[in-house]
Amino acid sequence: MSTASPSASASTLAHKAPSTRGQLNGILFVALFAAAVTRISSLPFIAGLGMSPLIIGIVAGALYGNALRDGMPESWAAGVNFSARKLLRIAVAFFGLRVSLQEIAQVGLPGLVESVLIVVSTLAIGTWAGMKLMKLDRDTAMLTAAGSAICGAAAVLAFESTLQSKPHQSAMAVGSVVLFGTLSMFLYPVLYHAGWLHLDTRGVGLFFGGTIHEVAQVVGAASNVSPEATHIATIVKMTRVMLLVPVLLSLGVWLNRSARGAAASKGAAGTTTRKLAVPWFALGFLALVVVNSMHVLPQAATHTLNTLDTFALTMAMTALGIETRISQVRQAGPRALTTGLILYVWLIGGGLGITWAVERFFG
Repeated sequence: MSTASPSASASTLAHKAPSTRGQLNGILFVALFAAAVTRISSLPFIAGLGMSPLIIGIVAGALYGNALRDGMPESWAAGVNFSARKLLRIAVAFFGLRVSLQEIAQVGLPGLVESVLIVVSTLAIGTWAGMKLMKLDRDTAMLTAAGSAICGAAAVLAFESTLQSKPHQSAMAVGSVVLFGTLSMFLYPVLYHAGWLHLDTRGVGLFFGGTIHEVAQVVGAASNVSPEATHIATIVKMTRVMLLVPVLLSLGVWLNRSARGAAASKGAAGTTTRKLAVPWFALGFLALVVVNSMHVLPQAATHTLNTLDTFALTMAMTALGIETRISQVRQAGPRALTTGLILYVWLIGGGLGITWAVERFFG
């Protein structure tokens, strides 16, 4: 029986050590990058536009990744990938501490019905329009639909983890969220004050919270109406965030069936079938919603965890940006943006129709 010589073992360790150091350096680099992004996003001008650190992160990361990435050591790429994948899943799970069942219960059945109808219809229309009309690949169409349907960039990140899609596909979906979500923040209050929406305070909360992309954008738009409308809109928005869990679980089941169907059609008997893609971070999200609803954590601890979670999400978005290549975005960019526009028209027109129907049905 042969054994490895001490010199060979030393050589192996010497090879592994730089790799580990490189990964840690890559994570540290992304963390420092995200810290700078967080500082930039807190500037009054940027904050006034409703631009969250997540959005600034992917834009700044993409600029660096395409213009200056040659200056980053190759060994750091593993750390960037860790931030864009594994850290992302942990951060999405901790997003659950922002939602409580008590808050969702405050808007009751109308808020839940509004959210379910908007999420399901937008996902269906976005996926269909993206793939059939705009000839996008499946992942880009679904990511764009998810960002519009559920909770903006956070939903794109969650879907990206489950679909295992490419960074440039996520970047295009986030671009749609940035453009149309920011437009909503200014357009919706104008439509309301012009008297074109014909909604009472509850209706405004349902419509704004049910159809605007990001949480910060919902708050920014509704605050131009009234504090009561802002409160309702925020809760409806968080109800949409809650729907991320059943949607991701359903997506996992669908991906598993699709993989089995593809294997069967190729006659791949005896090949290993894809394991059920149940996203553990979605279950973690749900568990932390329950924890938050039980009020077992001090408010200061919850606030600190939410701040750290936002930073972790910013790191993930920054890393995704660094891995994104503009040349790949350019190929499908106009078609992805047009898909986002189709969804935006639906969110305004169809969303208003759903809100009127919900208001009438529930009195």
